[in-house]
Amino acid sequence: MRPYVPEHLPITAIDWEALIPLIGQANRSLAQFEGILYGLPSPEILLSPMTTQEAVLSSKIEGTQATLGEVLRFEAGEEPQLESKRQDIYEIINYRKALITAEDELKRRPFNLNLLLQLHSILLDSVRGLNKGRGQFRRHQNWIGAPGSSIEDAQFVPPAPESLAPFLDNWEKYYHLERPDPLVQLAVLHGQFEILHPFLDGNGRLGRLIIPLFLFEKQILSRPMFYVSAYLDSHRDEYVSRLRALGIEERAWNRWIEFFLEALIEQARENSRKTRQVLDLYERLKEQVLKLTHSQFAVPLLDRMFERPVFQLSHIDSHPSMPSKPMLSGMINKLKAAGILKTIREGGGRRPQVLALSELVNLCEGRTVL
Repeated sequence: MRPYVPEHLPITAIDWEALIPLIGQANRSLAQFEGILYGLPSPEILLSPMTTQEAVLSSKIEGTQATLGEVLRFEAGEEPQLESKRQDIYEIINYRKALITAEDELKRRPFNLNLLLQLHSILLDSVRGLNKGRGQFRRHQNWIGAPGSSIEDAQFVPPAPESLAPFLDNWEKYYHLERPDPLVQLAVLHGQFEILHPFLDGNGRLGRLIIPLFLFEKQILSRPMFYVSAYLDSHRDEYVSRLRALGIEERAWNRWIEFFLEALIEQARENSRKTRQVLDLYERLKEQVLKLTHSQFAVPLLDRMFERPVFQLSHIDSHPSMPSKPMLSGMINKLKAAGILKTIREGGGRRPQVLALSELVNLCEGRTVL
């Protein structure tokens, strides 16, 4: 197969009239989610596990097997038995780190190709693929196909490396254009990015990372906290087939945009539902913890547990909002006795105890894991 030559953006063959119903629904669903997100007292704390879960699911699409519970346990000092699981967890942590870095950068400067390279460098830091041009646009031809397949048997061959620069420049300019609808613009951006496949590894994760960043920079969301990977993972075959058809089949761009808008609609509704559940859990636990501890430190402690729902005491006692260690230990013991905290690992000798706010972890996983 020869390398694919993509269209320059904007795409001229979009049937806008056919997309109007979905455009309206997608914008309303995102506006409803933004209303909930904007009203959260501390979204970076309350939605911290959901952000990690998005990293888990986006990486899962690329083949990782680690769960949210396993990531949180690893960060609390519980080592996985398999090295492959450890590598999965590092990839997930890197994804979350890239998202946090990008949010900070976008407060200072617009999104650009240099930031894209910086995020790619973070994604591939000390994980599988780190030797595949980390932080660099590819200089070699890549292709998409079955594991171990040759370019002759490829399902898709992205543009030749020597032709990438003008297409990436065009992609970056399109990112900042004012288009008739930004959500359709985002669908095109994501689709074109996957066509360009500008890196030797990490294209899928980076392409999905761009989704919440674009929504944040375009001020559609007040924080880059939009978790779309759950929908894409559950519709993986359709997700891949719609992307592969771009530029090849007639009306493929419209079909891709329809799929993408449907993903935004369904996931915005699911994100709204889950965010309300997290907030309801927080309010209920706040009342319980205050009643159990009668302490001015009850709410700061609950915040730390939401931010890090699987933890050792040493992970939270150094925070400036925390009381003395003996007082904190007494509060923790009351929460354990009340069943709010669950012991994941008993302490002994130099081996510290590991505790979990299991109800929050299970809520974010959508099933009982702790």
